Amino acid sequence: MSIKNKFKSLFTFEDEYEYIEEETEVPEQPDSPPASRRAQNVVHLESIQSSTSKVVLCEPESYDDCQEIADHLKNRRAVVINLQRTNHQQAKRIVDFLSGTVYAIGGIIQKLGQQTFICAPDNIDVSGSITDLVDEDLL
Repeated sequence: MSIKNKFKSLFTFEDEYEYIEEETEVPEQPDSPPASRRAQNVVHLESIQSSTSKVVLCEPESYDDCQEIADHLKNRRAVVINLQRTNHQQAKRIVDFLSGTVYAIGGIIQKLGQQTFICAPDNIDVSGSITDLVDEDLL
């Protein structure tokens, strides 16, 4: 008598229960690797698209260019804005509009230089400050 049958006889009553041992086979799929047969919830790395971050440089000429910048932010791209060629009143309106846009998407807006800003969505982390380093060099 095998060990398996001895344990079976100790824990069950043979007249009440019938022990049936079934082997279930997983049908083999010719194109799938052996790992996918064992775990059906495994995702292959080739199927995942790499998410690359993109930084867009913009020099808006007027307030009308804000929509293009906001579209980049909605598409989760960081935008560096140079306002040196923009009228002072237009530049203030652009910064105000972009501040609201960045707030709405949960991102940040940070001043990089005298008339240069970076707007970044929440998937991009901006750390450090260029303005402080420039001020130290001027002293």
